[in-house]
Amino acid sequence: MTGWQVVGENSDGVELAPTPGQTPSIMFTEVAEHKRYKNRLHLDWVPDDQHAEVERLLSLGASRVDIGQDSAPWVVMADPEGNEFCVLAAR
Repeated sequence: MTGWQVVGENSDGVELAPTPGQTPSIMFTEVAEHKRYKNRLHLDWVPDDQHAEVERLLSLGASRVDIGQDSAPWVVMADPEGNEFCVLAAR
């Protein structure tokens, strides 16, 4: 989704960064439990073209989620494991 590079990977998870050695980086770790509650971290993604980005993310396995946002200017989506994030309109 980010286009960032994998800069570290082990049994605990995967670390991504814009380029090796550049910070900040993001570490994704897998947990054994299934999601039962609201995410502990919520990401808002701000692309140049919201519609094109939603279509790209759908092709990567994300899905649209209806949480009652009605006509909000953002699109709520979830990754394949059900973790929600929003795709905002360009600033």
